[in-house]
Amino acid sequence: MLLWYMTRATGEIAFMLLTITVALGITGAARLGSSRWPRVVTAGLHRNLSLMLVTFLSVHIATTLLDTFTAINPAAAIIPFVSGYRTFWVGLGTIAFDLILTLVITSLLRSRLSYRAWRAVHVLAYASWPVALWHGLGTGTDAKLPWLLALDALCVLVVIAAMTWRLRLLAQPRRIAGGTS
Repeated sequence: MLLWYMTRATGEIAFMLLTITVALGITGAARLGSSRWPRVVTAGLHRNLSLMLVTFLSVHIATTLLDTFTAINPAAAIIPFVSGYRTFWVGLGTIAFDLILTLVITSLLRSRLSYRAWRAVHVLAYASWPVALWHGLGTGTDAKLPWLLALDALCVLVVIAAMTWRLRLLAQPRRIAGGTS
């Protein structure tokens, strides 16, 4: 029973961290910053929360594999749709993990990649978020509890707010020194 609770808790925490990381990525890509909140703070927070995300995600996967109730094959942690337990929903979690793992690997190799290549791969974070959301909604035996649904709804609102802010910023004319363009 302890593993079940750990799996659920670490999964929810990982999703919340992914939400904040994606929102910071969206706003950071727009060069969000001010005298009170320099961009370096946003970038550092983004990086540190990403590391926390990977930690909680690792514990989530480990406790899932150790829990005898689900009996998930270790290959299902990396290969989508091979789990005998809730195959589709666990497969979505595997896809989200694979996307995040790709981000981690390319971030570690960032100095060896062109910025364009790294950035192209880094966009996968935006794909991992909705896949992780659907994984949690479909896999968890308690996913329909009102407080968990409210937490997921809050995460959706955070990402929508960041995207809305970013799109509004893109719609504004760009300002350059000495005037507008």
